[in-house]
Amino acid sequence: MIFGILFGFVLSRSGAADYNFIQSMFLFTSFQLYGIIGTAIAVTIPGLLLLKKFGRTIGGARIAIDMKPLNRGNALGGVLFGVGWSMAGMCPGPIFVNIGEGKLSAIAALAGALAGAALLGAVYPKLERPLHLPTAKSSHLIGVKAL
Repeated sequence: MIFGILFGFVLSRSGAADYNFIQSMFLFTSFQLYGIIGTAIAVTIPGLLLLKKFGRTIGGARIAIDMKPLNRGNALGGVLFGVGWSMAGMCPGPIFVNIGEGKLSAIAALAGALAGAALLGAVYPKLERPLHLPTAKSSHLIGVKAL
């Protein structure tokens, strides 16, 4: 919770949750947000490598971070995510930052994100075969458990 609040504060203060700031990135009129994203990647990579090498759970077991399988759904999902991010001017983290800042448009963005997730859950079985996606019973899907 503390890290989430800190992350939201940094997003808010840096302007990375601001609609105009995000739009200027997608219109290539400002490259500052690309620098913020690049810095986040540069900081995260060594941290993940150290976690994979030395990380342990509270019980002492090694932490395993598996590569996710690549499939056509990754490309389609990435395009849909980017289009939604550009249109709404928010991705999941900034949605909550904008709600915290009192911006009512963020509630619509949250409703759209939740509706999109629900729609994907409903149509996923129909997309598995044409997009060669892992089945919903696969352990590769986060949060999806076989019934």
